[in-house]
Amino acid sequence: MKTAKKIIACVDQSHFADYVADYAAWTAHRMGVPLEFLHIIDRHPEVGSGEDHSGTIGFDSQEILLTELSEKDASRTKAAREQGRVFLNRLRGRAIAAGITAPDVRQRHGALEETLVEQEDEVLLFVLGRRGESAGATQRDLGRNVERVVRALHRPILTVTEGFKEPRRIMIAFDGGIMTRNGVKMVAASPLFRGIPCHLLMSGRERPDAAKQLKWAQTTLEAAGFEASASLIPGDAESVIAKAVSNQEIDLLIMGAYAHSPLRSLFFGSKTSDLLRSSKIPTLLLR
Repeated sequence: MKTAKKIIACVDQSHFADYVADYAAWTAHRMGVPLEFLHIIDRHPEVGSGEDHSGTIGFDSQEILLTELSEKDASRTKAAREQGRVFLNRLRGRAIAAGITAPDVRQRHGALEETLVEQEDEVLLFVLGRRGESAGATQRDLGRNVERVVRALHRPILTVTEGFKEPRRIMIAFDGGIMTRNGVKMVAASPLFRGIPCHLLMSGRERPDAAKQLKWAQTTLEAAGFEASASLIPGDAESVIAKAVSNQEIDLLIMGAYAHSPLRSLFFGSKTSDLLRSSKIPTLLLR
């Protein structure tokens, strides 16, 4: 029997999880699909006991030490599971209060990237925070897992920021490529953004077929019943998009993600990461 498609909200034990829960509940309600909260417990937590075992000597001392460490590890794992259970139940209650019927919760031991890839076939949309549990300590403006996870997946990923605001106006950063053309088709066919005005913005390098491509995208959305506007503004994509988001009071941005290889991004930087850092609104990444 084929498993129903669902939305997975990837959460860790930070205050950003509340915003992930709110946007995940909103998307699940709009799309009429099940919602699952997924909490990953790292199978190799970098936790030390602080005790010095360097002088341990004597008969069977190694076996005794290994037993002791194993018992401590089991105790930490049990505590982590219990903390996770309480945490997930709170988010479940938050989603129910937002109108979601019977949201599911699940804990898994493992690594985030590999676990999400395993679930991908059952998922319509992933929701995750752009920052996570370590943000307070590191002050990163983009979570360390975001690029790696997004590159590994082939489903749309909604990355959310601090705070929740129900989207009233959305924008598609359209470049005429296959990824954003498919994104336009997805938006047109999905109930997620139905009834929400959409602005199409084409920026970056000038191209001879830009007006034609933009007209196709606008016509596709209008044929699906969308109130769609469009603009063609050559120039640096990051600057143009950021200005348009502010001027048009956009609540949610839709764009293609990480089209270039990780090696190229290492040497030349990533436009996706730059836009995610500069954008203060939720961004739906297309893969």
